[in-house]
Amino acid sequence: MYKLFYYPRNASWAPHLVLKELGVDYELIFVDRKTNAHKAKEYMDLNPTGRIPTLVDGNLVIFESAAICLYLCDKYPQSHLAPQVGDPLRAEFLQWLFYLNATLQPELMIYFYPAKHTVDSNGTTAIIEAQEARITDIFALLDNRLGGKEFLVGDRLTACDFLLFTLSHWADEFKRPPLAFSNLAKYLRSLAKHSTIQQVCKTEGTDLSAYN
Repeated sequence: MYKLFYYPRNASWAPHLVLKELGVDYELIFVDRKTNAHKAKEYMDLNPTGRIPTLVDGNLVIFESAAICLYLCDKYPQSHLAPQVGDPLRAEFLQWLFYLNATLQPELMIYFYPAKHTVDSNGTTAIIEAQEARITDIFALLDNRLGGKEFLVGDRLTACDFLLFTLSHWADEFKRPPLAFSNLAKYLRSLAKHSTIQQVCKTEGTDLSAYN
């Protein structure tokens, strides 16, 4: 049985969605960020980055959300949550998976934790404003990508969709949130009806009413 160390609506959200969609047995292990449990020795012995999530599969320990998702997708190719090696869509899938994980997500982290990115205590407001503008530009790019498309890659659900749903939800309080973009809003509302997303959101206590 897999063990996923998680915190609700954190970076563990996408791997949780993948596990649920795969229909495999897994155990959720709550890591309380509010008490800095992810910085405790016991957790850091497992994941030296001190970040969430961590997946344990027998003797194998994996961290980094996108890496976990890709590992699981490739382990269960029959799920079609990732195009297989040799499929022309594989490169496109990896492109968007890494774009979301290595471009959009880090930009969001700077937005949420501005004090970690400056030595000027008076500079955080400017960082937040700049980051919101940068991230809004990214959502505009994604909105353009989704024109006439039901899914981000190809014509079926992939792990990229789970990751984009996660990151879009994080930005729901922006002045121009993802739901303000026509194509992105249609896409997110469609995903919010998916049984896997509804079940995981119920487990994690995530409100989906904005997507009705």
